[in-house]
This record gives sequence, structure tokens and C-alpha cells, in this order.
Amino acid sequence: MTEELLQTASDEELVKALTAVKGIGLWTCHVFMIFQLERPDVLPTGDFGVQKAFNAFFNLTHEKKPTPAEMERLSDAWRPYRSYASYYMWKLHHARAPDQK
Repeated sequence: MTEELLQTASDEELVKALTAVKGIGLWTCHVFMIFQLERPDVLPTGDFGVQKAFNAFFNLTHEKKPTPAEMERLSDAWRPYRSYASYYMWKLHHARAPDQK
């Protein structure tokens, strides 16, 4: 994998190339693309914290985690900045009420 590929490949091409390496999955790809490559429009649909925050933020009534397709649909208005929105979803998941320490 070259520096040029990391910078010029589409998200789909990059995921395909990275997941070809044993032990690297979709979650790792998403986190790498957000924090190392600083891509602005990555939605880590496999991240448990983001999934839980989606349930809270969108007042989803079901107990199970939202599907990747549901998360894509719900976050469509955040394009092309879903990486930033995901960061706030992580913060929401880990936030505590002021009276909780």
C-alpha cells in the first residue's frame, strides 16, 4: 500500500485494500480513515458507541442497535461531514449527566 493510494483511493477502494490484510476489519478502516487520513465523511456504522448514541439522539425505540443502512439514512443530512458528527456521537455516548461522577 502506497502513500498515494491512501490519499487518492475512494473510501470503498481503501476499505477493500485494508481489509485484505488479516486482522483489519471495517471498524479499523473507518477509525483509520477518520483519525489518520482525516477524511471528513466517514460514518463508522460498526462502532458500538456510535450505534448507542444514534439510538439516544434519534429517540429510536427499539432495543437493538440500528442497522448500517438505518444509520446511513438517518445521517444523510450530515454529509459531507459525517466524521465530525460521529465524533459528537462518541461524545454523546460517553457523556454523563452533571450529577453523575
